[in-house]
Amino acid sequence: MIAPLCFVLMPFGKKPNATGSIIDFDAVYAKLIAPAIEQASMEPLRADEELAGGIIHKPMYERLLLCDHAVADLTTANANVFYELGLRHALRPASTVLIFARNAGQLPFDVAPLRAIPYTLDLDGKPGDAAADCEAIAQRLKENLKGGGTDSPVFQLVEGFPQIKHLKTDVFRDRVEYSTLFKNKLAAARKAGVEAVRAVEKDIEPIESAEAGVVIDLFLSYRAVKAWKDMVALTRKMSPPLANTVMVQEQLGLALNRDGRDDEAEKALIDLISIRGPSSETCAILGRVYKDRWEKAEKAANAPLADGMLKKAIDAYRKGFEADWRDAYPGINAVTLMELKEPPDPERLKLIPVVSYAVERKIAAGRPDYWDHATRLELAVLAKQEAQANGSLAEALANVREAWEPETTMRNLRLIREARQRRGEEVGWAHSIEDALKRRIQDFEADSKG
Repeated sequence: MIAPLCFVLMPFGKKPNATGSIIDFDAVYAKLIAPAIEQASMEPLRADEELAGGIIHKPMYERLLLCDHAVADLTTANANVFYELGLRHALRPASTVLIFARNAGQLPFDVAPLRAIPYTLDLDGKPGDAAADCEAIAQRLKENLKGGGTDSPVFQLVEGFPQIKHLKTDVFRDRVEYSTLFKNKLAAARKAGVEAVRAVEKDIEPIESAEAGVVIDLFLSYRAVKAWKDMVALTRKMSPPLANTVMVQEQLGLALNRDGRDDEAEKALIDLISIRGPSSETCAILGRVYKDRWEKAEKAANAPLADGMLKKAIDAYRKGFEADWRDAYPGINAVTLMELKEPPDPERLKLIPVVSYAVERKIAAGRPDYWDHATRLELAVLAKQEAQANGSLAEALANVREAWEPETTMRNLRLIREARQRRGEEVGWAHSIEDALKRRIQDFEADSKG
């Protein structure tokens, strides 16, 4: 009996992941993927074994589309692998097994909810638990041999694909209009306050079957009006694939922390990092959890606990910045907290230029937001540059979208000022910047009420 072919879509050679570590994909194939395929009584065929000079040609497409089975390694979000996976999912309803390396960076949003098997790497970027991971992959392949069900999201979610009727396109047009209607309602509700947002939620119900984009807009609208309990409650009403996305889980952690449930927030964020790997956003929110605990310990005059929490907060923010150097937000928080240590951490002087470069590149790209200008402001205050601080303040005030944004900045600047006062480094003009932020918050909240 001829063994069925199993096509392998994956990077080859040694490639860096999002954290800068090197992964040996040839070892992953030889020690993990190929043995798993053979254990499932199939014959492995790796994509790059059929390439000539890196050019995708006719045999490549034939193997990609005609092999009854396939394994796709999504680690590092390799562009070629995702292109090939998209083709396969568009034409093959089933028999594609997805895998990824743990702690090697997050999967992109579009594929994060899909059923994928994680595998472990050792410090050399080679399979770290090949026997167990090989068994898990082989088991999934064996399920597919028996008819494991549809795994292509296109076939799962688009009813009638690929024979889509004209009626389906009309329904699609109606859904687009539906989304636009509710997004406009939510934009108005955010200005009116939490009760208005709750009223829109009632119109959207049932949440589980509502358009995903509308549900996310509702979720973030509750964040905009600081309705943390409503955010937490809404995640329980979402469809499981949407609720389990990285973005929703990150914002759930934020909401839990703001609602005073920091233990639950910490667990949710740590679990997310263990499954999807560190990201700038996840680590920054975790840093905020520890930062809040540090402040509580400071107020309670519990110096040992405060020191420990400050260190944990700095570590979380630094890991977030190291996960994506382009995102200055966790970087500026790390630098600010390093300034608050007694004495200030000298390592901050090495980090400040990197944070500054990151935010300047983002602004130069032409789409700066509130946080970019707020980061510039905070860097100027740290450097005691009054003129630059006032210029960045004006830009930040003009780009406020939600009241909690300037609240966060004002809080950081207050902490810097108080730490410097304790050290006898009075900077009088810093008060006026905090006052300007406070007035902007009051104006923003008055507009929403009135």
